Amino acid sequence: MNNRRNFVKSGLISGLAVALLPVSGMASVLESAEEKQKFKHWVWINPKHEDKEKDLVLLYRKYYDAGVRGIFFEEDSEKHFRAAKSQGLEAHRWMWTMNRRVEEIMKNHPEWYAVNRKGESCVNHPPYVDYYRWLCPSRPEVQQYLENEVNEILKKDYVDGIHLDYVRYCDVILPVNLWENYKIEQTKELPEYDYCYCKVCQEKFKAFRGQDLKSITFPEASLSWRQFRYNAITNIVNKLAEVAATHKKDITAAVFPTPEVARRNVRQDWTKWNLSGVCPMIYHGFYKEPVEWIGDAVAEGVGFLDGKFPLYAGLYIPDFKSGKEIEQGMKYALQHGAKGISLFGDVNDQILAALKSVSANA
Repeated sequence: MNNRRNFVKSGLISGLAVALLPVSGMASVLESAEEKQKFKHWVWINPKHEDKEKDLVLLYRKYYDAGVRGIFFEEDSEKHFRAAKSQGLEAHRWMWTMNRRVEEIMKNHPEWYAVNRKGESCVNHPPYVDYYRWLCPSRPEVQQYLENEVNEILKKDYVDGIHLDYVRYCDVILPVNLWENYKIEQTKELPEYDYCYCKVCQEKFKAFRGQDLKSITFPEASLSWRQFRYNAITNIVNKLAEVAATHKKDITAAVFPTPEVARRNVRQDWTKWNLSGVCPMIYHGFYKEPVEWIGDAVAEGVGFLDGKFPLYAGLYIPDFKSGKEIEQGMKYALQHGAKGISLFGDVNDQILAALKSVSANA
């Protein structure tokens, strides 16, 4: 599967020393450090299966020492999961949810896929890029398929939780920085990117509001139609949350940067979800915003959530022009109410040092 959004010597020695402690000693060290931990930081990783276990122990110990407390792994790798857990980190499986380019499903169940306002299925007309193949959230078969997958993932003893990604509709409006890439201007909702208008969605909308969608001249402007789609995604997430609850494991999600942007661009109303935590992808460069906007986005999300569950600010490392800028971004996030930072990109020693320093002084 495509990689999502592709868009120090003494430290190592101390990490190895801790790794070699007996289990009882390790537990006391972690508990002592946890008492002082104000924030819970995360890292998104696509694990490399050729990595050596001894190298992973050192890497994940470095992460722990910098304040990272959890990893979102895009693929299953028992070696990586257990190495992370041995160093006090939570190991969560990062799962593509509604965006599924799965040949078997496309061949055997093409009706499961979303249809745009022009009547085109994304099985045959994928929007933007070839891997954009979106499932329809209104279909019970899709919901059951996803529930079964989450159940299978969480049955594994080395998996601490599930992390949902692409848990939304296709982008009806892309972040402004991407318009040039695709040679489009999305100052209005274009029909080829507006989903889902399949038969099941239309029937369920009629039951929801008593209106025939085809009778609405400008469905893209219908608030009821928009609400219906918010509800469809929310229903999927909350059903998956019930599955996670049966395993007594956490469920988190990567979402669009603010509640307003998420609803407008991808029909994602994440403040209504029953989660353990949320990671808004506050990728300021995608929206041509300054670093300060990270604080604005965090404040909006925290305000809407009103303590329902913690928000961890997702930062895209390539968006930052310097180490100073990324420190500023981290500060803005923590000062405006984020309970931690989730990092995507090259998490090197400089980034970890910045994370540790900013956390200690926030």
